Amino acid sequence: MSGESKGSEAPLFNSQLETGLRALVLLEAIYPRPCDLIEMAWFDHLVVHTSDLDGLSDDTTPPSLHPDLPGRDGELFVRRRLVEESLHMMHRMHLVDIQYENDGIYFLASEDVPSFLDMLQAPYTVELKRRATWLAGHVRELPAAAFAAMVEEKIGRWVAEFVPEERPGQKYL
Repeated sequence: MSGESKGSEAPLFNSQLETGLRALVLLEAIYPRPCDLIEMAWFDHLVVHTSDLDGLSDDTTPPSLHPDLPGRDGELFVRRRLVEESLHMMHRMHLVDIQYENDGIYFLASEDVPSFLDMLQAPYTVELKRRATWLAGHVRELPAAAFAAMVEEKIGRWVAEFVPEERPGQKYL
């Protein structure tokens, strides 16, 4: 491999694979609720930054998996495209089902996801699954508009900037 440049190596962090695995964990936890792309970008952020949801309920919010670094406000802008690419990659692997509806495109965990995720037992993955289950418990039954309102309340500084670009001409969720 001496002829290959460092630039040709696939990134380990923030790759389609890492984001796709997070998407699978989230979709399995939230099942049978389908999620659109914007919701998946929000979930992808919230599952690793659970401290953003502190005070969501009477139970204890798990600590964030990723550090709450200053300047992370722009993560959702970068994250949306990566989440979209990762969902399509997981769809090609038959792990994500796509539903085309009149009001948009929605993603669901395929029937193969539970057995696939059962094989993943690394400490990070176990903690990710725990946080995804916690998060899903708070939003699974929420209508899309109520979930959007919760995100706006907890991390509202991004919602006003993020949603209009993604949903031109559409009502907010």
